[in-house]
Amino acid sequence: MAATAANTSVPGRHAPMLVIGLLFFIFGFVTWMNGPLIQFVELAFELDTVNAFLVLMAFYLSYFFLALPAAAILRRTGMKRGMAIGLFVMALGALAFGQFAVQRWYPGALGGLFVIGAGLALLQTAANPYISILGPIESAAQRIAFMGICNKVAGILAPFALGMFVLHGLGDLKAQVQAADPAARNALLDAFAARVHLPYLGMALVLAALGTWIVRSPLPEVRAAEANASAAQARGAGLRAYPHLWLGVLCLFLYVGVEVMAGDAIGTYGRGFGLPPDETKFFTSFTLSAMLAGYVAGLVAIPRHVSQSRYLAGSAALGVLLALGAYFTSGYVSVGMVAALGFANAMMWPAIFPLAIKGLGRLTEIGSALLIMGIAGGALVPQTFAILREHVDFQFAFAAIMVPCYLYILYYAVLGHRVGRTD
Repeated sequence: MAATAANTSVPGRHAPMLVIGLLFFIFGFVTWMNGPLIQFVELAFELDTVNAFLVLMAFYLSYFFLALPAAAILRRTGMKRGMAIGLFVMALGALAFGQFAVQRWYPGALGGLFVIGAGLALLQTAANPYISILGPIESAAQRIAFMGICNKVAGILAPFALGMFVLHGLGDLKAQVQAADPAARNALLDAFAARVHLPYLGMALVLAALGTWIVRSPLPEVRAAEANASAAQARGAGLRAYPHLWLGVLCLFLYVGVEVMAGDAIGTYGRGFGLPPDETKFFTSFTLSAMLAGYVAGLVAIPRHVSQSRYLAGSAALGVLLALGAYFTSGYVSVGMVAALGFANAMMWPAIFPLAIKGLGRLTEIGSALLIMGIAGGALVPQTFAILREHVDFQFAFAAIMVPCYLYILYYAVLGHRVGRTD
C-alpha cells in the first residue's frame, strides 16, 4: 500500500525509519571501510599514496556515473525494489573485490569497489529522498540525523573489523616485507592479500540476504510528486527553475570531499607526522566518533532550537576553524583537529540534502540523482590532496583544500539555498 508524507501517521513512520536505518548502517560499514582499505592496498599491491587513493576514486566516481541511471531504474521499480536491487549489486561487487584482491590484480579490485559504489548509488538515490519526504521537509535533517547515527556507528565498527581480520600486525608485516627476498616477499604479500577474502565473502552473503528481506519487508512506497510539491511544480517547471538545487549539488560535492578527507585520508595525514601504521589504521574511527557526537547534537537541536540552514552555517564555520587549527598545530594535536572535523561535518548532509530538494515534487528523484552524483567529490577532492602533497607540505595541502570548501558550504547555508525560491 502506497503512502505519502502527507498521509502517513507518525506511528506509521517508525517501522520504515528502522528499515532505512538498517540500510544506512550498511552504507556506513561499506563506505568507511575505504579509509583502512587504503593502507591494505598500499601494502598488498605495493603502491604509492597516489595510486592507493584510487580506492576512493573508483568507489566514489561510481556515484557520478550511476546516479542518473539509478533514477531511471527507480522510476520503473519504485524505491523499495530499487533498494533491494542496490543491495544485490553491492553483493556482486564485494565478491569481485575479495576475489581480485586475493589474486593481487589491482584493476579488478578497483572494479569490484566500483560495483559496490554502483549499488550504493542506487540505494542512496532511493533512501535519501525517501527519508527526507517521509515526514515534513522542515524536520528532514532530524530524521537524516537518526540515519547518520546508524551510519556512523557502522563506520566506527568498520575500521576495527578490518583491523582485526585483515590489518593486524601491519607494522611488523611491513618490516618483514622490506627485509625479505623477492620470493619470500611475494609469499608474505599473497598471504596478506588473502586475509580480505573471507570478510568480503561474508559481506556479500549478508548484503544478498538483506536484499531479499527488503523485498518482503512492510516498507511503504512514498510518492515524491505528492509529498514534496511546490508552486513552481504546479506550473510544470523544469529543473532549470530550481537554482538552489544546482548550487546544492556543488555544495554536496564539496561536503563529501571534506568528509572523506577527514575520515578516509586521516590515516595518510597522520603518517605525514611519522605516526606508526598500527595507530593510523584506527584514525578513521576517531573521526566517525566525532561525527556520531555531532549527529546526536543535531538530533536534539533541529528543528526545535535551530533551523537546518542555521545549523549548517555554524557547522561550516566550525569546519573553517578546525581546518586552520590542524594547519597551525602538529602531531597528535593536529590529527585531533582533523578528527574533530567529524563533529562539524556530521549535520551537513542531513541539512544540505533536504534544502536542495525542497519543492521539487515530481522532479525529486532526478534531483536526488543529481545530488548523489555530487558524491563524486569523495573521489576528486582526496585525489587532489594525494597529488598536491607530493609537491607541497601535506598540512598546507590539506588546509588549502578544506578551507575554501567549508567557505562555500557556509555560503550555501546562508544564501545559496534560497536562490530562486519563492517559498
